[in-house]
Amino acid sequence: MLDELLALPIDQQPAPAVSRRRMGRIPVVVVDHAAARAVVSEQGAQLLAWQPAGAEPVVWLSEKTAWTPGVAIRGGIPVCWPWFGGAGSPAHGFARTSLWELEQVEEEDAEVRLAFVLRSSPETLALWPHAFTLTARIRIGAECTVEIEAQGEHRSTGALHTYLDVAEADATRVTGLGPEYVDKVHGDAPGRQDGPLVPDERVDRIYTRPEPVSRVEDAARGRVVEVHHRGHSDVVAWNPGEELAAGMADVPDDAYRRFVCVETARIESPLTAGPGRPAVLGTTLRIGG
Repeated sequence: MLDELLALPIDQQPAPAVSRRRMGRIPVVVVDHAAARAVVSEQGAQLLAWQPAGAEPVVWLSEKTAWTPGVAIRGGIPVCWPWFGGAGSPAHGFARTSLWELEQVEEEDAEVRLAFVLRSSPETLALWPHAFTLTARIRIGAECTVEIEAQGEHRSTGALHTYLDVAEADATRVTGLGPEYVDKVHGDAPGRQDGPLVPDERVDRIYTRPEPVSRVEDAARGRVVEVHHRGHSDVVAWNPGEELAAGMADVPDDAYRRFVCVETARIESPLTAGPGRPAVLGTTLRIGG
């Protein structure tokens, strides 16, 4: 999928390693840099792909994505805000299906930095009655960072819904999640976990006492991806499993085996923004040892 995106015709070239292109009706920003290749959708300010030099792609993107304005893109790192899950409509908030403004492009020897901005509008105020400015800052290099900063006076929930590409989900171990979770598959039942999570069946858990770093050990590929969390209160682990995936139009039937979501989140403790006090949530992906 990354190669297909990199082959799209160029519309604009704001920097030597950065170009603006279009996938279907969705504008995207393509980074083809010595340190990494990446793609970010201007809808949702959503990282769609990241491949550091000398490594395989790190995030998963569905080949069945519709590429239709206003329809969520399945994969990458969706920005879920200003609510998470079904707390409002649309599910996971409007940020991920809104068109953001590309505000900044900076290219250096080690990385590319992008900034996107979404501001409140009559359409967003009809869904959520708060004025806001939401900035997404994305750094692409040997590491990849996605950070959102919400300005205004409001409380919100959200997540950076990271889809990690794995060779076999049931041969993957996730550590650093913490011992306690809320089990969304089983009616919000409290759960306790000792040892790693192995997503060999449907998983939808909010871990409420996570560590600062989660490690995704992809045994079949012989790779560890570290997910560094900042500004979070929770970490969500999600995989739809076989039965749910079969009913999802934008997920190939067997694709649930090829990803696991480890999400930096603020759910149990909402983000609070006030005058001079923006709310910040961030995640950094790093290939570990």
